[in-house]
Parts: sequence; C-alpha cells; structure tokens
Amino acid sequence: MRRLPLSLPIACLAIGALLAWSPFPLLPRFNPLENREFTERMTEIVVIVALMGAGLKLDRPIGWRRWMTTWRLLGIAMPLTIVVLAFLGSWILGLGAASALLLGACLAPIDPVLASDVQVGPPQTGEEDEVRFALTSEAGLNDGLSFPFIHLAVALALAEKEGTALFQHWAFLDVFWRLASGALMGWALGKGFGFLSFRLTGSGLAKTQDGSVALGMTFTTYGLTQLIGGYGFVAAFLAAVAFRASERGHDFHQQLHDFAEQIERLLMMVLLVCLGSIAASGQLLAGIDWRVLVVVVLAIAFVRPIIGWMSLIGTGHPPGETMIIAVFGIRGLGSIYYLAYATGQAEFQSVQTVWATVLLIIVVSIRRTRYRRHSHDEMDRRPKVWCPSKAVGSLRW
Repeated sequence: MRRLPLSLPIACLAIGALLAWSPFPLLPRFNPLENREFTERMTEIVVIVALMGAGLKLDRPIGWRRWMTTWRLLGIAMPLTIVVLAFLGSWILGLGAASALLLGACLAPIDPVLASDVQVGPPQTGEEDEVRFALTSEAGLNDGLSFPFIHLAVALALAEKEGTALFQHWAFLDVFWRLASGALMGWALGKGFGFLSFRLTGSGLAKTQDGSVALGMTFTTYGLTQLIGGYGFVAAFLAAVAFRASERGHDFHQQLHDFAEQIERLLMMVLLVCLGSIAASGQLLAGIDWRVLVVVVLAIAFVRPIIGWMSLIGTGHPPGETMIIAVFGIRGLGSIYYLAYATGQAEFQSVQTVWATVLLIIVVSIRRTRYRRHSHDEMDRRPKVWCPSKAVGSLRW
C-alpha cells in the first residue's frame, strides 16, 4: 500500500465515516459544541506530547542564524496570516471582530501532529534538511505564540458582551508574562531533566532506558508552567530542545522520541476517528455554504503559500525549498484545541460557521499529509522529476 495515496490520518477519517454510516455505530458521534471540554482536553494532551516529540528530534542547536527561517515564519508569516484570515472571515463570512480574529488565530499555526510526515526524522538519523527543519521548528513554536491572539479574541468577545476594558492586562499578562514565563520554565525544566538523566551520579534517568520518561517530562513541564500562568505549549517544546542540548548524542533521545511518537499517534487516531464521524454525519458541516468554501480555498491555496513565500524572501533558499516550506502549512488538532478553549472562555457570534470552516480546512489538510519519507538511497533511484529541489529529495509529490 506504500504506492497508494493513503496515510494514517486519512485511514482514521475513513474509519470514522464508516462508523457514522453503519447501522450499528461503535462510537458516539461526538459534537465539539456539545462535548467542548472533552474535545479541549483530548486535543490538549495530544498536542503537548507532539510538541515534546518535535523538540526531541531536532538535531540542530538553537540559535539566531541557524534558526533564521523559523524566526521569519514566526515573526512575519504567522501574524500576517492571522490578519488576512481575520479579514476574510469578516469580509466573506460576515463574522464579528472577535469571531474573525478567533478564526485567524486558530488557523494560522501549522500543526505538529498531522505534519509529522513532512518533518525531520528521529534523532541522529540525518533526515534534517532545511525544509523539514523549518516545518518542524515552526510547528513546535507557533502553537504557543498564537495564544496571545486567542486571548485577544476572547477579550474582544467579552468586551462586546460585558463592556470590559479591551486591553486591560492583555499586553502584560497574555503577551509578556505568559510567553516569558513559558520560555524560561521550559528551558529551565529541560535542563533540569537533562541533569537528572545524564549528569546525576549513579542513578541517572537515562540508565533506566524507559521511554515513559518522555511523558513525565511533558506533563511535569506543562503542568508547572500552567500553574504560574505561562504558556505550556511553549514550555513543552523548549523543554525538549533544552533536554536534547544537555547530551545531544545520547541514545536515550531516540527511545524517548519513539515512545512519545507512539502515544501521539494512538491519541491522534482516536481523535481523527471522531472527526471522521462528525464530518460524515454532517452535524457540523451541514452549515457549509459557498462563502465557507471560498474562505477554505483562499486559506489553503493562496494565503499561507503567498505569505510564507514573502516571509522567506532574501533567505537565499532555492525556489523549490521556499515553495515547499510555504505550501506545507498543514492545520490540524491544534486548531481544534484553540477553538474549544476559546469558546469555553467566552461566547462568540456565528461560532457554528467558525467550527465548520476550521473543520473543513483540517479535513482538506489531512488529505495533503499523504507525502511519505524515503531514505536517501531510495530517492537516488527515483526519477528526480518527483522533486522540486535536490534539498527536498525526501518529499514526494
């Protein structure tokens, strides 16, 4: 089946659809609007585990020049994407300011879960070209960096409903404090776990060879950061990066990554089966009209590719690399989490339309995850016409 245009996410969607259409469904048809807390918690867990796995498999040390592509995507592409998508939501869908901003903030970050097939390989495997590195590092950090915009949308919704001060404490609390504390906690706890694993005399965690340490590190970092009001998504990813930097060449990283990836895929399968059931039953997608379809096409085919391309002008990357980085803006479970979280904090106008747009974009994005990883030897035997650039030979169109 390797030659078929299939992937694990597509198969899960199909299973969910078959369950929804069967006369004896084995699974309830979960509706996020009716089961918001379940949706929020499940997607929250799978995202933080995916962020930990993404940080563990990055071989490149963090740095200003070494991560220049990532900084451009985060500092230029993501804010511009939020603004453009919010404008489309307001202009085409007729959403209010809060709902439009929520739509843009949910769809701007790319997903660390569903984009795993186009990310770097496991630690120390050498599968880290510029394209894969950019997509992995961007997915690891933009989940947390989009949270200030989510909180701004919540503040707008509360201001429309309750008349509270719009920017009261937002700049300090939701932007400065949450980002700074998340980054510091993540880096400090990652270094601390690195000491416990590799430097502790006599009984380091690395000697246990237990992959479940990855879950302990993930939940400890996320929980402690949330307790002090920081962004746990930022902390989870940076903790993995700092932990990897403590002893970059150790085999323990491979075991932690493999265990985290297995847990991530198991949780992802459950959620995607539920999503397939929702899409097939039509509970959320019944409200789709031509306006939603126009926004979906513009968001996937034009907004991310064009803005991503513009943000990388002057980096010196070959056109093929720039095109791949710009196009592969896959949205996924992170977008569902943001939407479930925000709708639990405030009431948004036309929330049904926002849900339908987000879910349809996710379904289309999942269809684009059928690209699979090949070894360099295998790609050398393939016709080069498959690849837009030599540096992205491991991505098959």
